[in-house]
Amino acid sequence: MDLTNINADKFLDTSGLSCPMPLLKTKKTLKDMASGEILHILGTDPGSKNDIPDFGNKNGNEFVGMYDSDDGSTNYFIKKG
Repeated sequence: MDLTNINADKFLDTSGLSCPMPLLKTKKTLKDMASGEILHILGTDPGSKNDIPDFGNKNGNEFVGMYDSDDGSTNYFIKKG
């Protein structure tokens, strides 16, 4: 699957935020989403590279994948369960 062309239902920019804020904002955003919707998270915190994928596969959600951008940020995709 080409993650660069995913049409996400919601976008969350956590750039510049440090742990644990990216994960807390991800949890809050997913809570308000409908089952089957996809959340695109943009982040710069190195800790998120472990935290977001781990969280993405919990509570019935599905971590779809991630990729790094040329600017050093990381894009994550979670499908709400």
